[in-house]
Amino acid sequence: MADQQVVPERAERAVRTTVLLVVVLTAGAYLPSPLYPGYQRLFGYDDLVMTLLFATFALVSGPALLLCGPAADLVGDRPVLRLSVLLAAAGSCCFLFAGSPGWLFTGRVGHALALGAATGAAQALIARHRGPTARVAGPLLAGLAFAAGTALGPVASGVLAEYVPGMLITPYVLHLALLGWVWHRLRRTVPATTGEERVRQRWRPTRPHIPPALRTLFLVAGLTGFLAWAVVGIYLALLPALLEQTPHGDHPALTGGVLGSVLVWSLLAQLAGARRTAYAAQRYGLAALAGSLVLLASTGAASLPATLGSTVLAGLGHGLAYSGAARAVDARAVDARTPPGQRAGIGAALYLLFYWGSGAPAVAVGLLTACMPLTAAVTWLSWAGVALTALALTATFLVGALPHAAAHPTAASDIDNQILQRR
Repeated sequence: MADQQVVPERAERAVRTTVLLVVVLTAGAYLPSPLYPGYQRLFGYDDLVMTLLFATFALVSGPALLLCGPAADLVGDRPVLRLSVLLAAAGSCCFLFAGSPGWLFTGRVGHALALGAATGAAQALIARHRGPTARVAGPLLAGLAFAAGTALGPVASGVLAEYVPGMLITPYVLHLALLGWVWHRLRRTVPATTGEERVRQRWRPTRPHIPPALRTLFLVAGLTGFLAWAVVGIYLALLPALLEQTPHGDHPALTGGVLGSVLVWSLLAQLAGARRTAYAAQRYGLAALAGSLVLLASTGAASLPATLGSTVLAGLGHGLAYSGAARAVDARAVDARTPPGQRAGIGAALYLLFYWGSGAPAVAVGLLTACMPLTAAVTWLSWAGVALTALALTATFLVGALPHAAAHPTAASDIDNQILQRR
């Protein structure tokens, strides 16, 4: 009887450690966001370099996810998760000792590789040890951990930069300490994988493949998720520089708080959106995203109340649209009886679009700054985002009217919904 209780306890400890790892890795990836204006003053680079710094993370982490995703099946979860800790530590060391923009780019690559390597193994471990009767099921728990880390990173670095000496040093010292703690917990709580448990096959990258029956729905959901992450990418990459041009720009804690609030609202929206159908969540989310872009485009972050209102809408829109898109694709893959191997490829392709969405706006704005001021570039891109959001909103109504959507309106989160309703 005692043995039967030990195994669930060990599994729960492994899940808690993995969730902590995801939070710490994601927080480290977004620690620099409120600090970019400080780096820009220190090294004297232009707006294009600043936006490319942010975009580097998205451009590297996506391919890293495809390359490292199958690795845990071959060598086990713990080696892959420990490798991600080492890569994240290397990235933070680059920021800690940065003497030129090249160090910053190398640090971004380190953080991107760390999160890309850990994502597949962490999601698999959480899903494997988190049963359907848990209060928060595995996929939702992993998504919440990612959002929590993205919120904590900017908030922590902003507060430390304003109230603790060494604004470009202290955040990374703290991050390295947290990584050391996670390394210790991984050794104690995540069991080593035996040879019998490993998949006996050659390593090869995950290949994104979308079956013909899913392509229309995938295209719409992919566009919705791309836009959700693109809006968040605009805020995380560019809002610090926009606020720098206002009377509020000399307060890193305020900047970090504004950035963190986007993901806090996203986290709350994901929890609330689990009670909605996937298509309804996408529609509400896209409408909120459009509203946030209109506020941002019309004010250029010059009005703090309008900026705070736009961040609330952006966070709510992101949480609803992003989670709704993922649930819609997963539900259709289950309904179509897609083989597990193909479902992995579908998920990889979808998250690749999410990663690209978070980085593409930063690159576009950086290129536009070659011929116009940063505020004007953000305004142009925001209005373009409003137009794309309207297109995606129309597409969700068309796809939602198809027979498969009518037959399965609750998308992929039926178990989560039932659990939430019992609470």
